[in-house]
Amino acid sequence: MMALFLAIASGYALGQISFAGVSFGAGAVLFTGLIIGAIAPKSAPPGLVGTLGLLMFVYGVGIQYGPQFFASLRGPGVKYMLLATVAVIASLGVAMVLAKPLGISMATAAGLFAGSGTSTPTLHAAIAAAGNQDPAIGYSVAYPFGVIGPIILMTILAGLMKPKFDPPSRNVRTAEVTIDPKYQGRTIGDLSVALPFGVNIVAVRQDHVNALPALGTTLRNGDGLLLIGSPGGIERAIASLGQEETGRLSRDRSHYDVLRVYISKATFVGKPIGEIARPDFPISITHIRRGDSELIASPDLTIEFGDRLVVLAPAGRQAEVRRFFGDSVRGNAEMSFISIGVGMALGLLLGMIPFPLPGGGSFSLGVAGGPLVMALVLGWLGRTGPIGWRIPVVANMVLRNLGLSVFIGAVAIGAGAPFVQTVASNGIQILLGGAAVLLVLVGTALIGGLLLRIPFDDLLGVCAGSTGNPAILSAAGRLAPTDRPDVSYAICFPATTIVKIIAVQVLLS
Repeated sequence: MMALFLAIASGYALGQISFAGVSFGAGAVLFTGLIIGAIAPKSAPPGLVGTLGLLMFVYGVGIQYGPQFFASLRGPGVKYMLLATVAVIASLGVAMVLAKPLGISMATAAGLFAGSGTSTPTLHAAIAAAGNQDPAIGYSVAYPFGVIGPIILMTILAGLMKPKFDPPSRNVRTAEVTIDPKYQGRTIGDLSVALPFGVNIVAVRQDHVNALPALGTTLRNGDGLLLIGSPGGIERAIASLGQEETGRLSRDRSHYDVLRVYISKATFVGKPIGEIARPDFPISITHIRRGDSELIASPDLTIEFGDRLVVLAPAGRQAEVRRFFGDSVRGNAEMSFISIGVGMALGLLLGMIPFPLPGGGSFSLGVAGGPLVMALVLGWLGRTGPIGWRIPVVANMVLRNLGLSVFIGAVAIGAGAPFVQTVASNGIQILLGGAAVLLVLVGTALIGGLLLRIPFDDLLGVCAGSTGNPAILSAAGRLAPTDRPDVSYAICFPATTIVKIIAVQVLLS
């Protein structure tokens, strides 16, 4: 255990160092673990330690990206997943072909394939299928190429194409509107029915006083409304209602103020906004910030731990609102260990089911693929009766990063001594093989994307999702300052991870 945590600590320290703008992050634990394993081969932790870390990682990934993954099946995401899958299969073919000329085992070639895609779940599947540590050797050799190579190729392509990007889009927008005289005499209730779908009236200004809207309030000429909704819906509402006057309501905080408050009390979690309790004075919940996303506070939106409410409340009563909802950042770390235990157990059960292959034989999703697929489904469902499957973003990131570090460290320490022996005997060949596998993987994704006319920011996300390393996604975000690389990554990463897990088992069978 001391060796494992020493590898994690020194690996993270090394991972923070930038080499020509590239840093390895958690991936550097692989290198420090190999060094420790080479020096002290008997310090390798039991296999169950690394397996537990992998389970934490893949389950967190599936829970976070489940909604985006299934939403992508109704749009261009299918094309993106197919392109990423073709790139993955092409790189696997290269690894298979190169095994004999390089003088390495097929298990080591499977490690080259896993390392070029920086996929730790694939490495675990390869180790389980091979029954030895040979895949970890190929993985450790190819991993640096898998991180640095895509970043270099994407940077070169961006320099050649010089793409231009639209400003980042918002999914929630507010607007202050002075109503047209034709609406004089109409009620708030009448107007709400006529608004575009998803646009809500959250405040009204009459006689120089801001107030919460009541359905029976009769509008007069010159009254102001505070609207919230999707950007497109708000634009249509403004065109219909009157003239936008920014600051008319928001500058006056004498009667109502805006505050942001964390949900940290369990009594609110799992309930729709329309059913949660309110303080004994009037407030309005306008929208919710969940992780990096903003959501309109519709009555049927279910509250989760870590949600941050944006509330209109009477001036001077902000402290009471905060006490009522909890407003503690510990909500970001709260998660149901009942749901995690049940979800992981169901995933492991799914991973044990054998699926037949054409021509005989079978494969299973294993300890990586089973929990990943189950977590995607559960993350998409969000809640089943009293059980909420989702995990607050901050807690999810901690779970995933800790699991990834434990897995990489445990595997690397066990592979340290064999790695030194293999590189000493035919290291140059393996290095060249890893570079070739990586070039085919990334090159197929980038060239295929250009031929399919995929938008450049989406294409960078597809490339990052094909490989999987968060450092590559971070580089994509610097090259394309929009949210599209993140979305495309979320679409491709789970699908390609499942394809990789199945592919190495088929290869080694």
